[in-house]
Amino acid sequence: MSTLPPIAITPGDPCGIGPEIIARAFLIDALLPQAMPVTQACFVAGDERVMQKAINLIDPQARHLKLQVIQKPTQALNVPVGVIPVLQVATLATELPYGKIHAEAGRFAGQCVVWAAQAALRKDIAALVTAPLHKEALSAAGSPFNQFPGHTELLQFEAANFSGASMSDMPVRMMLANDELRVVLVSIHVSLRQALDAVTYDEVLESLRIAHQSLSLLLGRAPRIAVSGLNPHAGEGGLFGLEEIEIIEPAIAQAQSEGILALGPYAPDTVFMRARQKPGVDAEMDVVLAMYHDQGLIPVKYMGLEQGVNVTLGLPLVRTSPDHGTAFDISGQGLADPSSMVAAIRMARQLIP
Repeated sequence: MSTLPPIAITPGDPCGIGPEIIARAFLIDALLPQAMPVTQACFVAGDERVMQKAINLIDPQARHLKLQVIQKPTQALNVPVGVIPVLQVATLATELPYGKIHAEAGRFAGQCVVWAAQAALRKDIAALVTAPLHKEALSAAGSPFNQFPGHTELLQFEAANFSGASMSDMPVRMMLANDELRVVLVSIHVSLRQALDAVTYDEVLESLRIAHQSLSLLLGRAPRIAVSGLNPHAGEGGLFGLEEIEIIEPAIAQAQSEGILALGPYAPDTVFMRARQKPGVDAEMDVVLAMYHDQGLIPVKYMGLEQGVNVTLGLPLVRTSPDHGTAFDISGQGLADPSSMVAAIRMARQLIP
């Protein structure tokens, strides 16, 4: 019996590559036996038929993978390598074609995430790893899922509801990380115009606090945080904008007074070099705080989607996810790379208190 606590993996959109990359992660452990299999003590919180379809896609002769239905998370601790434990938490009414946006797929994906979030909040599982869902399908599913732009907001809502708090009292931040770079975002899935409005003293300071608290757990020490400016050249002393002087610098100063190792603001076009980890050379900083979605995610994704991990910071639970989408263009073809899923599972284990 495994001594590791159970981790739930949600399948994401069944029309995408989520179920396939989960199955491939289990297949890697089956083909390459190791002392500590990545998928040990993991189970799929989803639907038996969805995962059997994925197994049939990547192991059509059933030589290496089998599926076992479990009734509770702890049963995953007794499942041997080469077996995918599935806890039936939602049902896909009909088999859907790969690569298509479908409301039923969005509903199914959302229901799986809600179950896993509530299980994590009850401490029935130690963490959840979420395979990609499709935001348009989630919206098409209707209430209640159409009020959430993605995983992050849905998890924030569930955590706040569980705690009896408002969403504003449950601030969260997105961190994307790979072997070379970590980036935390001040704002996430909003329009660029709204993102600019979100760069306030309170939001920047809250982001620094959340990054400090979460990365301290991961690193075992206080992280060195490089803060990006908002404007070209970080405003160039006010020539290109005053947000750095009036908002970001005061937030950094307050964070420093609280013992947070925050420096900047640095020019957005060069700040990521300070936190980039190169072979044999320690990075100057541990993480970059970026002011909005694309400012932070373009560089980290350019450096490698294959090992990238999305982490939701600030929640009273551990949640990680592969750093890519549903890949409708290759779904159902057996071509999906599971590296980011494997990295997400590893990261989840590192973050478990």
